[in-house]
Amino acid sequence: MSHGNRFLFQNGVVSPAAETPPVAAFLEAHSGAYTTTRTHNNGSQLLFWERHVQRLSNSIQLLLKSNPNLLFDKHRIHNAQFSELSNRAIMWDSVVRCLLHNSMRKVVPIVLKERKFGEELAIAMLVSGKSENVDSLEDGFDEDRVYEVLDVYMHVGGYVPGVRGNGARLAVVGRGRNFANAKYSDWVRLRKPLEKLRPPLVTELLLSNDGDQILEGCLTNFFVVCLKENDGDTNTAEQNGLGTLRSIEVQTAPLSNGVLPGVIRQVIKDICLKIGIPFREVAPSWSQRDLWTEAFITNSLRLIQHVETIQVPDTWNSVESKTLEEINWVEKHFENAPGRITLIFQKEILGRASLETFPVASFEDGGLQSNLSSL
Repeated sequence: MSHGNRFLFQNGVVSPAAETPPVAAFLEAHSGAYTTTRTHNNGSQLLFWERHVQRLSNSIQLLLKSNPNLLFDKHRIHNAQFSELSNRAIMWDSVVRCLLHNSMRKVVPIVLKERKFGEELAIAMLVSGKSENVDSLEDGFDEDRVYEVLDVYMHVGGYVPGVRGNGARLAVVGRGRNFANAKYSDWVRLRKPLEKLRPPLVTELLLSNDGDQILEGCLTNFFVVCLKENDGDTNTAEQNGLGTLRSIEVQTAPLSNGVLPGVIRQVIKDICLKIGIPFREVAPSWSQRDLWTEAFITNSLRLIQHVETIQVPDTWNSVESKTLEEINWVEKHFENAPGRITLIFQKEILGRASLETFPVASFEDGGLQSNLSSL
């Protein structure tokens, strides 16, 4: 059933619950690997569908190899039990693709009927292990048996893209996540304690292990546009409008630091390579913030959002044990945001989005197989 234009499906069957919970509550209640995307162009296309299918497949394999208990709810599992299974990448790509498309074929006609004109759809897709059937894998693995131990949940709700003029207000409050290379639902529960340190008006919380090197947001990847140190100070940059692209670089923390390999994060990398914007995978350093001229965050719903302010505690020692009232903040404010480079990315991402879409109509008009054959 829907609630406030929200739906929850399990293996393509709509949930009989009286209310559909918000997406965060849904994810907190179910273990598994997940990804979130949305529609584009008045509900007619799915954004970056292929990238999301691949990311979900990768997350499942990583969890099976490193911590299968994050995939199978309330069931203690030995990692060695899945060592062979996690390495079969081709099989997992096939399994995930089939599971998602079978569910979408049942889900899409229902949600499109309820969608309001001009509203997009936010779709969270979670693959969770059936704990009661997991022991059947001990006797051997084949693709058919894997289908028997997996559930596919889809949480669908209305989404109105944010007004481009609204900037993000960020605060660094907590340490980086474990198993960051995989996107898994238990992170929703683990990040909740950080909320007690959210300052008023802050729209996203950032993570850092030392209070200086900024890794990512709880829900986003984090980027700065930074002056190269040997290209002058910020005063020179303000006078010449950043000069040429050679005088700046885009920075974001590398995956090796423990950040999520976000879909839009990779799109930003691709754009930099295409149009020649210098890009470096290094955690932006708060101690070098005077060199930052712009900052932005990305995820698969908002795509890209410029940053207005960033707040960091003046001392990092024991910050997580303090109350909000005990923290003194140092603030970085970005004038004239969004900046020139951020505006370039906004335009380029929308161009990429138009090229990398999957038609929603494929799931409802019998055209699924013809579209799949072209992937």
